[in-house]
Amino acid sequence: MSDPIIVVPYDQGWVSEFREIGLRLREALGETALRIDHIGSTSVPGLAAKPVIDIQVSVRSLEPVDVYRHGFEQLGCVFRADNPERTKRYFREGAGTRRTHIHVREAGSFGEQFALLFRDYLRAHPDEADGYANVKMNLMAQFAHDRQRYVDEKDPYIWAIMRRAGNWSQSMGWKPGASDL
Repeated sequence: MSDPIIVVPYDQGWVSEFREIGLRLREALGETALRIDHIGSTSVPGLAAKPVIDIQVSVRSLEPVDVYRHGFEQLGCVFRADNPERTKRYFREGAGTRRTHIHVREAGSFGEQFALLFRDYLRAHPDEADGYANVKMNLMAQFAHDRQRYVDEKDPYIWAIMRRAGNWSQSMGWKPGASDL
């Protein structure tokens, strides 16, 4: 059985935790990392979240992995070659360190843009972030010990937000801002 799903109130410390990890990534990866961004729920002020720092590292190309893998491994990050998503490479924290999910995506790809738009839209629309937090809290109460069901049940809400985010992005000419690091 996997660890239970735990969603907690927003913690302002998440920003500094991201920055600390991100700066180490920047040093290890150098110019290979075109962008390093804080993504996911911990990147949205006020949003309840699983206490896991999600970081997106944008690179020119996902292959060959060895171009950037060594930099991650220098920091103790573990490459998860078993990740089934073909549009990213996935690294996790090393043993005994803070829970971190690192998503490596190609610069300009749909996946990279999706994560940035979702984050930016929720940052600009606190009412949407509150609604999303309520959904996550309700799903946690129902599916705390069924991670896949939690994720599956959350998907329709995420896509509804993204439809609104897409309209918002078109009406205001959204583009990703500068990299967080």
